[in-house]
Amino acid sequence: MTQDADRPTPLPSCPVPGGGTRRRDVLSTVIVGAGCAGACALAYPFLDSLNGTKNTELGEDDLIDVDISTLRPGQQLVVTWRGWPVFIQRRTPEMLASLRMVDITQRLRDPDSKILQQPRDAVNWHRSVVPEIGVLIGICTHLGCVPSYATPSPNDRSGKYSCPCHGSQFDVAGRVFKDAPAPYNLPVPPVTMLSATHVRIGQSKGDPDFSIASIQQI
Repeated sequence: MTQDADRPTPLPSCPVPGGGTRRRDVLSTVIVGAGCAGACALAYPFLDSLNGTKNTELGEDDLIDVDISTLRPGQQLVVTWRGWPVFIQRRTPEMLASLRMVDITQRLRDPDSKILQQPRDAVNWHRSVVPEIGVLIGICTHLGCVPSYATPSPNDRSGKYSCPCHGSQFDVAGRVFKDAPAPYNLPVPPVTMLSATHVRIGQSKGDPDFSIASIQQI
């Protein structure tokens, strides 16, 4: 046996710095790429929600009937209409009284709903078809975040909405306060009260020609 046969086979040498793509560089590229893809996937639904009234074509969820028989005073439930969250409240007498308090209405940007953010049958002090049932599209008119609902409490029986993104404040009728960054009241969708326990969203009996695409902003 020759001397060369006994010599161990040399291992492949590692690339010198700058002499090719290292394994860790490949892994870093894969990780960064996956992270970007994940971030884009998470961001798309939020960015898509900012397109506002683009969602104006009729769809299978253009009319929805909601059973509110289990909704207790002071509570709200959330349903989805045309891809938007819709808040449905059952208002207490204290909540209704707060909507007419002068010290509150003086702080509102559009207390009389003069800007088109609702059908004509919701242009009233309670911004709803009937005072006891409030229906609002839960999209802040600033940058499209979903406001949170503060239920009435012993310290504040009126309730309110607060935007977690930039601090916009709305009363329970969705009317925005003057010092908030949101420029408009929360939108009111077309609503018909089918009965005392069922609400139809997507159709206004009092304003049948109303289109959500005609409002100022979502």
